[in-house]
Amino acid sequence: MNDRRKFDDSESAAMTTSDSDLTPSAADKHHPLLKLVLELGPLLVFFFGNLRGEWLVQHFPALSELGGPLFVATGLFMAATVISLVVSKVMLGHLPLMPFVSGIVVLVFGALGIYLQNETFIKMKPTIVNALFGFVLLGGLFFGKSLLGYVFNAAFQLDAEGWRKLTLRWGLFFFVLAVLNEVVWRGANWYYLPDVKAADNLWVNFKVWGTMPITILFTLSQMPLIMKHTIEPPAETE
Repeated sequence: MNDRRKFDDSESAAMTTSDSDLTPSAADKHHPLLKLVLELGPLLVFFFGNLRGEWLVQHFPALSELGGPLFVATGLFMAATVISLVVSKVMLGHLPLMPFVSGIVVLVFGALGIYLQNETFIKMKPTIVNALFGFVLLGGLFFGKSLLGYVFNAAFQLDAEGWRKLTLRWGLFFFVLAVLNEVVWRGANWYYLPDVKAADNLWVNFKVWGTMPITILFTLSQMPLIMKHTIEPPAETE
């Protein structure tokens, strides 16, 4: 009987720990707009850097060391990503998982692309990031973990089934984004050959103005599932 009580107590403690892991911090609750700006800001910097790359080089000659407009945009994107992560750490008290992983890939592949003057590293970065997130989410489900709950816990409070379904859908969606990126940049290179700048512009426009609306539409399409599985947070005790 005592052994049974000990097992129940340990199981209850484990459940409590799991629940607390998914509880959003006060900073996450109070700075939703800041989080959005920190995620979108580097993308807008990347778009501006590619659009006005030649103008930037004229006014800041040191940027010419990076290469053409796409490489200038990538250098600015890397700097903006680092700033975004630093601000996240200072203002939120932690580094959000997905932006942190994405930032590491941005820095590694951006540096390789600029050093080797090879745009392939830059254009394949979204493919690798999205495929990585897809593998992680679906791999977590294989081991019984709905990892998306640790990412979106500040926005939603769902039951276990809701997190499982949402994690599955987002995992598959990330693979769709990875395939789309490959189709767009490789298709643009083939269609505009040998006009490299036109191909670069099409891919950058898709990355900034195509991927984001697609992601927003997908997120909105998940609202019925989210509403169905939303649970009320426990009442705060004084």
